Amino acid sequence: MLFEEVAACYDKLEGTSSRLAMIDILTELFRKAGKDEVRNLIYMSQGSLGPAYEALQLGIAEKFAEAAIASATGFEKAQVHDAYKKSGDMGIAAEEFAKKTRLKRMSKRKFSVNDIFESMLRIAGTAGQGSQDTKIKMLVEMLAASTPLEARYVIRFALGQLRLGAGDATILEALSKSATGEREFKAQLENAYNICGDLGKVGDVLAREGVKGIEHMKVSLFNPIRPELAERLPTAGQILEKMGGKCMVESKYDGLRAQLHIDRKAKKVEIFSRNLERLTEMFPEIVKAALDEIKADKVIIEGEAIAYDDVTGEFRPFQETIQRKRKHGIEELSESMPLHLFAFDLMYIDGEDWMGRPYEERRKKLGSIIKEGGRIRLSDSTTVTQPKQLDRYFERMVGQGLEGIVAKDLRSSYVAGARKFSWIKLKRSYRGELSDTVDLVILGYYLGRGMRARFEFGGLLSGVYNEERDTFETITKIGTGFSEELMRNFKTMLDKIKVARRPARVDSLLEPDFWVNPQYVIEVRADEITRSPMHTCGKPGDGSEEPGYALRFPRIISNGVRADKRAEQATTTKEIIEMYGQQKKIRVEDVR
Repeated sequence: MLFEEVAACYDKLEGTSSRLAMIDILTELFRKAGKDEVRNLIYMSQGSLGPAYEALQLGIAEKFAEAAIASATGFEKAQVHDAYKKSGDMGIAAEEFAKKTRLKRMSKRKFSVNDIFESMLRIAGTAGQGSQDTKIKMLVEMLAASTPLEARYVIRFALGQLRLGAGDATILEALSKSATGEREFKAQLENAYNICGDLGKVGDVLAREGVKGIEHMKVSLFNPIRPELAERLPTAGQILEKMGGKCMVESKYDGLRAQLHIDRKAKKVEIFSRNLERLTEMFPEIVKAALDEIKADKVIIEGEAIAYDDVTGEFRPFQETIQRKRKHGIEELSESMPLHLFAFDLMYIDGEDWMGRPYEERRKKLGSIIKEGGRIRLSDSTTVTQPKQLDRYFERMVGQGLEGIVAKDLRSSYVAGARKFSWIKLKRSYRGELSDTVDLVILGYYLGRGMRARFEFGGLLSGVYNEERDTFETITKIGTGFSEELMRNFKTMLDKIKVARRPARVDSLLEPDFWVNPQYVIEVRADEITRSPMHTCGKPGDGSEEPGYALRFPRIISNGVRADKRAEQATTTKEIIEMYGQQKKIRVEDVR
């Protein structure tokens, strides 16, 4: 498939605000693609060079992109810079200069999608002295042979600014339609994605092996599994009722969720975050402990990494633990603030998938392979049958400085990538109206007024994720909780991802001063959830006048963006509706 066909498809995607239209456009693209092109097409459509855990970065800065455009078209770099500043989009600048190029096209050869993708991979792999000049040269070669429309997307892809708005669910539905003509096969595709964490691999298997290949995909070592997520309920009685009268209750640690893949014979360990990002080099003490303390040859376990003081028995705040997500000074930090991993689940051991087994069985096996007293420990837990037992355990965990507890159904399997009532969290912050925090996606921002005018930032339009529709729905405007430094940081950060029109996956009745690509997640506290006709969270899409849901008195907390969460891992519409119901129930009980 020629890249010019892909560019035309991306142009159509960019021009639509309908998710159904996006699915149809991508369906046609996947149908046209060769079997050896689907994987690369999926990565490219996600704006990446591979799955999240490979963390491949092109390393092209804006000034180098300007130099490449100038060199490929015969104009001065200053002219390109001025055009970029005027449009705010380097891709548009590349397209404009390609239309009026002063140079003859260097080659009559037309690039295929694989040509472009593999060239980008070579750019990403170029390092060392003179690497920037080499990268610019490779980029010039692509631009010089590109049509103006191709140039737009070559540059955007190189800068990591493709911004097509095609989420995982949209791509999965398009893959389903391309293979079967229907959207229903999405469920099997999503299951395959959940157990391998690589959407490109799923597309590749579908293209080469068809539906049967997807149905036979299995868990494998060093392919991270998308994590199971917990629902929430506000009282011990409700939790036990949901669990059938008996459950295991575990400590809820306020740390970094970590999935360990261990091959002891090969002396290989990989650690992945909840986002499936590779964290291995950041946790050297846990890597060592995994090889020394786990009594199994090949295993996948999950736990929470947290700074813990062995002498005092104190758990350190999340703000200290999160410092370990860095590239430099790791050895020093691992000595001054070592982490422990509190393991809570087992998914795979010695060639066998354990995710389908009951939680009680997985937990028992997990305990049998962990050496006592080491850096990797079994999470604290107890089995309860009475609300008072659960409450007492909850209060004990809160007294130790932990967030609360997670109750788990002893009969349940591990449901990768899903939020089910087989896991239910209860946090100390649930004991009120809405004193719990929610994780919201930034959808747009407003210019400052009055004292904030000088920052050109006045607040955020934020939303939640609707899993069923694969859309982001507005729930609040946030104007409080910003320090001057935070306002400057948000302005700088959001300017890089702002877009000219409302993104296709954003459902909004409000119009901010600037829309942004849904990418960043923030932690927000509010007084309560209310009903509002102004917001689309939970509002039916059938044109009815039923109001949506909104937050009353929202304020941003912490220091800004949650680096450990993707937009699709924000609080969901379903959760907000459930929290609203719980909030009303608590009020009624208080009156009684």
